[in-house]
Amino acid sequence: MPKTDELLDVTETVLPAAVRPPERRRRLLRRPPPTAAVVSALALAAAVLVLSGTPWLKDPAVAAWRTVCLAITVQALPFLLLGTALSGAINAFVPADLFTKVLPKHPALAVPVAGVAGAVLPGCECASVPVANSLIRRGVTPAAAFAFLLSAPAINPIVLTATAVAFPGSPAMVLARLLASLATAAVMGWLWLWLGREEWLRPVVRHTGHQSGHSRFTEFRLGFQHDFLHAGGFLVLGAMAAATFNVTVPRSVLDTFSGSPWLSVLFLAGLAVVLAVCSEADAFVAASLTGFSPTARLAFMVVGPMVDLKLIALQAGTFGRAFAVRFSTATTVVAVAASVLIGGALL
Repeated sequence: MPKTDELLDVTETVLPAAVRPPERRRRLLRRPPPTAAVVSALALAAAVLVLSGTPWLKDPAVAAWRTVCLAITVQALPFLLLGTALSGAINAFVPADLFTKVLPKHPALAVPVAGVAGAVLPGCECASVPVANSLIRRGVTPAAAFAFLLSAPAINPIVLTATAVAFPGSPAMVLARLLASLATAAVMGWLWLWLGREEWLRPVVRHTGHQSGHSRFTEFRLGFQHDFLHAGGFLVLGAMAAATFNVTVPRSVLDTFSGSPWLSVLFLAGLAVVLAVCSEADAFVAASLTGFSPTARLAFMVVGPMVDLKLIALQAGTFGRAFAVRFSTATTVVAVAASVLIGGALL
């Protein structure tokens, strides 16, 4: 006759995940997903390589690439820390039903309210992704969370103040950026309600919500640790892609597109995606592009905080590649259209 403990092992093996004992489920939830571990390892290896003193890295082009990559990463890192800290705090300290009580019950009304609420997060796009993920985990409809994700890095007071400083004597540019960003966030939220599918949205398995036997600070530490390590790897990969573009594309290409009103808008929108400038600094970059029309520079500032390489990488790591591809493509189209319409009316 088999031993009792052997019978227990067999029983545990055949039990589906839904009926596994609570302790075992908690252990499984704490394990980082394989994709995140691989990306984090690759990002760490790349960082070591970039910082090392390998002789061929002293080549001027490689040195410039390394400088841009480090600049993007260092610029975004404080805001990623802010976002993951807020995500961990929401996960551990905020009651699960708070957001569902504050937001309107009807999803279509919750979308613009969440978009306006993005003004309270003083960070860039790196901070908004983990916060939006945490909101979805706490019961907020994804459409409202995505509206918050898009608006937060584009309309917060720091960004609008930086825009006013970069464009002195041009309050219309600040107003145009505010309205175009809010319109894009709301439209994308409504589009998700209309066309979005649950199978496109695959949030990573993570430890969420307060569980008995753990202190609130333990819950905060676990959530913060998971989100930061997971998102940090994708941030580095996005910074590497942006640095590659900065180094390989010559300055003369910029002058080729500045003469055409339509091509200039499309070019600066695409440039915002690949440059991956933090939203707190992109207004100064846009102001320096004096050869382009005001509407084209507005498109640069509206598209950049919502769709750039590091943000696409963060979205892919958090919500899945299927979501990131569809959502970033649609957001780019809507943001360009909003910039052209509002910029043409106000600028």
